[in-house]
Amino acid sequence: MSDSSPAAPVVLDLWCDLECPDCHRALDDVRALRARYGDGVEIRLRHFPLDKHKHAYAAAQAAEEATDQGKGWPYIEALLSRTADLGRTGEPVLLAVARELGLDAEEFDTALIDGRHLLIVDADHAEGKAIGVTGTPTYVIGDERLDGGKSQDGLRERIEEIVDGVLAARDR
Repeated sequence: MSDSSPAAPVVLDLWCDLECPDCHRALDDVRALRARYGDGVEIRLRHFPLDKHKHAYAAAQAAEEATDQGKGWPYIEALLSRTADLGRTGEPVLLAVARELGLDAEEFDTALIDGRHLLIVDADHAEGKAIGVTGTPTYVIGDERLDGGKSQDGLRERIEEIVDGVLAARDR
């Protein structure tokens, strides 16, 4: 009996700080990768809030709440387009973005107070440190870590090379 189910997607972890302007610029790469590979690549946002961004930790928790409410990536993309606002204003931006997307902003506020998403954010951050993530954005695909914190030039091309290699190996 042959298994006709599609192969599992190639997983790309994007270690991100949601107050980081470089992570906002990385969205163009994320969109291009989605357009090129569709369901063949699963892009997973992993939280790596940096100490220099005082609202990044709360933003990571808010992104988890948005995921629970069914709009994780739309929330992440909307929030990353407002990194400067987030840096200036903080939590009100997190709630405003939730409202704009039709999410339950009161539940966001409650989630930030009760800390229900702290474990996920802390676990991501600890895992990132353990594998050598030092800045954002950092991409991890297979056993390769690509640091976009200093420069994102050529990163998308390198990711595509890796994904194409994995997909070609599967087709053999």
